[in-house]
Amino acid sequence: MYLVLSIVLSTILGVFLVSLGTYIAGFIAFGIIVGCLFRGMYLLNDIRKILDSSPKKDKVQAAYESYLNERDNSIP
Repeated sequence: MYLVLSIVLSTILGVFLVSLGTYIAGFIAFGIIVGCLFRGMYLLNDIRKILDSSPKKDKVQAAYESYLNERDNSIP
């Protein structure tokens, strides 16, 4: 639904920008593009922070602990 709304609004904005002068439309289009780029960079930064904050267990450490547990359990 948001995709259809986005397409319709983009079409209306495009028609509006074509009807304006070259300089005014250029400034508005530049502002929209730069705003979208900054918003995308902000969202990517948020995603990176979320992924970095998740606890990661070292595979080697996990394998070593598993080996020690198996070794300790197998000794009578």
